[in-house]
Amino acid sequence: MFSNLAMAYVFIYVCLGLIAAGIILLFQMKIKHNAEQKEMERLKKKYHDYFVYVQTHLHGDITPELPPGKLTPAERRVIQAKFMEWIEQFKGDAREKLLRLCRDAGFVEADIRALSSLRKDRRIEAAYRLGGMRAEEAVPQLQHMMNRMKYGPMTIIIARAIAKSAVQSQQIREMLSKLLSYDKAIHHMAADILLETRLDSASLMRKLLDDPDPGLVKVSLVAMWGQAIPAVVPALGKLVGSEEKDVRAEAVKLYLSSNPALKDDTIEELMNDHAWEVRSAAAKALGRLHAAGSIPLLASALKDDNWYVRNHSAESLAMLGEQGFETLCQAALTGTGPARETALYRIERIMAKEGEHEQVEQMVAYNKRKLVYDRYFGVQPNKRIGTVAGVGGDYTA
Repeated sequence: MFSNLAMAYVFIYVCLGLIAAGIILLFQMKIKHNAEQKEMERLKKKYHDYFVYVQTHLHGDITPELPPGKLTPAERRVIQAKFMEWIEQFKGDAREKLLRLCRDAGFVEADIRALSSLRKDRRIEAAYRLGGMRAEEAVPQLQHMMNRMKYGPMTIIIARAIAKSAVQSQQIREMLSKLLSYDKAIHHMAADILLETRLDSASLMRKLLDDPDPGLVKVSLVAMWGQAIPAVVPALGKLVGSEEKDVRAEAVKLYLSSNPALKDDTIEELMNDHAWEVRSAAAKALGRLHAAGSIPLLASALKDDNWYVRNHSAESLAMLGEQGFETLCQAALTGTGPARETALYRIERIMAKEGEHEQVEQMVAYNKRKLVYDRYFGVQPNKRIGTVAGVGGDYTA
């Protein structure tokens, strides 16, 4: 019994010792971190005039030089961090001058050596900085590292570094292929990484859209959202008929967002596609394109099994003037099930906007719809709106 009690005391003392050691270690780390932060702030103030000098000559004919003397490791980190911050902000000659300064200072060479470090944190930091400095000479080694590792946060850091540093489209393709080989739902992240490249975006998008790998095609399509690239619009027409459902859906959305002149047979084909994503995108675009000839197809789509297709069809009908609104009213009266509910919901949304129209054209369009509404559903009694009496009495009666 006493031996067990003694062992319990020993265990408690050991635990207390470990806790105390942990607390002391945390305090030491905190003190070291604070000291490093203070040193960084001191060095930023020390090199403030140098940073002003560099920034002043970034856009001129004079090429800025490195500060005189040998730099300490802390000074190198401060200057490198400032250069990388400006590299992200500037383009053209200003960026090239900063990249040249990074190479002349040996920042790129040092980080390439750090990629072979046994410490994982040093390798991650080096990859991040090499991407920030657009170190094209580091791309082969970064690709080798990426090919040897499992998927994780470091993979994304290296992929982004390759995208920023690559000078050949094949390097971008190999990076994206490796990224997609992990079988993760990261097409949007891959598209975001793709947009970090300094290569010509139009040329790169055209190559990826023609790639036999559907994953790369989808990444390119996602990356095109928000990017005005007229040169790749013709390639979208080919992808509208792709056998891959995801590729076809994204291609249709982008193709319709470019406001094309659609033929009747093309509209009918899209509205009858077996993928609901394609039908939904087509239904949503027809109202914006003012395709009045598609009203019968939209009316039929109110009976679609998919909620998005029905609601986008009703929304487009509401945008197609009196004829489109009258079609909604007919569906609300004679339709059944989801079609009737969808039409009624859209009609209620439209009629609830009374008094919200400021422009004359909007008021006229609303009044025309109201006449159609009254013809189908009967004249609704006007609600008396009470107001505060002003000078001269109450004129609301």
